[in-house]
Amino acid sequence: MKKIFILAALVMGATVWAQEEEKPAEATTSHGNTNKFRQLYQEFSTPNEYRAASGAPGHAYYQQRADYNMDITLNEDTNRITGRETIKYTNNSPDHLEYLWVQLDQNVRAADSKSPLIEGGGTAIAYQPGSFVNTFGEGEKFQGGFNIQSVTDSKRRPLKHMINRTMMRVEMDKDLAPGESFEFNIAWDYLVPDHTIDRARSGYEVFEDGNKGFVIAQFYPRMAVYNDVEGWQNSQFWGRDEFALPFGTFEVNITVPADHMMEATGKLQNRKEAYTKTQMRRYEQALESYDKPVIIYTQDEAAAARKGKSNKTKTWRWKADMVRDFGWASSRAYITDMMPVKINGVRKMAISQYPSEGNPLWEDWSTRVVASTLESYSRMTFDYPYHKAISVHAKNQGMEYPMICWNYGRPDKEGKFSDRTKYGMMSVIIHEVGHNFFPMIVNSDERQWTWMDEGLNTFVQYVAEQDFGEKYPAAIAGNDAYPSRRGPAKNIVPYMSGDQRYIAPIMTKGLNTYSFGANAYAKPGTGLNILRETVMGRELFDYAFRTYSQRWMFKHPSPEDFFRSMEDASAMDLDWFWRGWFYTTDYTDIGVKDVKTLFVSSERTQAMKDYMKDNGISEDQLPPLVYLVEEGSDDFKESMRNADPAQVKGLKEYMMDNMTPAERNATTLPKFIYEITFEKPGPLVMPLIVEYTYADGTSERVTHPAQIWRKNDTEISLVKSSSKAITNITVDPNLETADIDTSNNSWPKTEGNSEFDQMKSKQ
Repeated sequence: MKKIFILAALVMGATVWAQEEEKPAEATTSHGNTNKFRQLYQEFSTPNEYRAASGAPGHAYYQQRADYNMDITLNEDTNRITGRETIKYTNNSPDHLEYLWVQLDQNVRAADSKSPLIEGGGTAIAYQPGSFVNTFGEGEKFQGGFNIQSVTDSKRRPLKHMINRTMMRVEMDKDLAPGESFEFNIAWDYLVPDHTIDRARSGYEVFEDGNKGFVIAQFYPRMAVYNDVEGWQNSQFWGRDEFALPFGTFEVNITVPADHMMEATGKLQNRKEAYTKTQMRRYEQALESYDKPVIIYTQDEAAAARKGKSNKTKTWRWKADMVRDFGWASSRAYITDMMPVKINGVRKMAISQYPSEGNPLWEDWSTRVVASTLESYSRMTFDYPYHKAISVHAKNQGMEYPMICWNYGRPDKEGKFSDRTKYGMMSVIIHEVGHNFFPMIVNSDERQWTWMDEGLNTFVQYVAEQDFGEKYPAAIAGNDAYPSRRGPAKNIVPYMSGDQRYIAPIMTKGLNTYSFGANAYAKPGTGLNILRETVMGRELFDYAFRTYSQRWMFKHPSPEDFFRSMEDASAMDLDWFWRGWFYTTDYTDIGVKDVKTLFVSSERTQAMKDYMKDNGISEDQLPPLVYLVEEGSDDFKESMRNADPAQVKGLKEYMMDNMTPAERNATTLPKFIYEITFEKPGPLVMPLIVEYTYADGTSERVTHPAQIWRKNDTEISLVKSSSKAITNITVDPNLETADIDTSNNSWPKTEGNSEFDQMKSKQ
């Protein structure tokens, strides 16, 4: 047998030598390897003392701190917020700071805002009435934006400042040295917008009875981030890219009408003053009601309050430690309920606020969704560190802040709702509550890298949705699992197979993308799901994902920190995946190109005879050889189909001479040998997942790592041997890789158009 192998090697070597001699010009022709497995050294920033090569914070990592004391007053009649704040800014960097940058996000709604002037395109085919009036109506423009009344130092002396659209530069008397703090004051006011007109992130809604619900955020001048990556993150707010903010402590006093019910970021410091005795009693009950929510402020009580407005005010006092932002919601219409959930043995409160317009949907499900979300996200990342999470119902809204978020999902006037409304509400609550983890705690730069919070959050949202469906089967009656819109690889195919002129890489500033939802949410979320389920496996992925999350809790990670941490904690080189999925707009298309069925024979084939003649090899130079004969070739005989390979001359003698009876009994030679060529018309590298179905109805699935394409990016051939005939070969049978064209995924080729073909015909 050794002689056979040695001769085979000699023959193979001679073949290569002959080809090189005959066709020297083709010897250097590309074999389709585009080097998609090269390392990301060119794309990544160089590790340094602030950010280690492992993806962890470096030994000199620093971050700034901003502490706020605020007094806020809401005038419900005029929709005006008036505020006074003191900011204590601490410079923990090694740099001397010449000035400070403050964000004035409300200025995006100023009458002279430049934001509308950067949008091109024609008219829409339809508009909501309010949006039409806001877009085309002529008259006095909404006088939004901050009215900065004063900027003073700690001794109330005016400070020089300059406002450039949504950013304000504050000048100090001297540079702020490392380790020093600077305290200053800002007084302001602004008109709150109606968020139902153009889906403002913050604003009010007028209910049919004239009462209002306020969901308020970006309501105060906020410190910008200064770090080792960007310096000052003073990129303008154009309305889409969200926020980058430093952590600190917030002490906020908010004065609203006395009959309002309020929730906000932080712990309520004067609950006994803010709550009635009845509400306090219900609150104490809620602290121990782990099986169902307890209603603190009932629908009947809210209905009674909505019939008249109090002319008195009440101040709610809140304090929050180690948060990056602050949000609050207030209305006499807001029913409030609560239930606790234990995270690793520690009680956290899940809370919902909603008007009667949200019932019965919200009373039945909102708080339960909040509680389940905290459990799922804590399992995937770290134990939720805050004492509560709040879901507030707001029409057409989906927005997040530390401990509090606004969510849509409203029944009709008769209280009826579709599955679409129900699942939409549940999913947006999961998503927005999940933002407590990304970016409220893992505090990435949303202004530059939208996907780092939206994409990662969309991925964990998918996990949490499936968890919720398993925990509450009554919520998904009629479905085998929660019907997630984003997450499964097949759901991203329409986007991946779209017009390349209107697709941008994930690693693009959100403001500059075409399909914002697909680019920043769906594609990165789907990519991580593919990594977890197909490339890495859940155990490796989950460990690495938790490692990244825990490394960067209450810190400012960059994209490289995420990529490096995932590799560092899993011992997997994923540069090929990051490059293809995040840095390009490549798509997956892998299929079966050709299948040859081969049978064993001791009879010399015509191909060997021709080879012997061409290379001057005589009969006496060859030992007995075993040949593979392709079905349908001139050398093929029907008798080969059912022949026992162990009885083929040469093989039989070898086994008798070189193997013991026990070894022969333990050895099964294949009746069928297949040479299968797989093609990759798509430029994206992915694992090759193959399912083989046999004549007896059994099947076998083999997953080849993506590295199988490392030497040829267009096609590869594999040999598969079996004692049973293969009747079907399917690539990616469960649609795990976002393959855009499944028409080439099966052998024998299946009839009918693929999803890709159908999409093209529709276009």
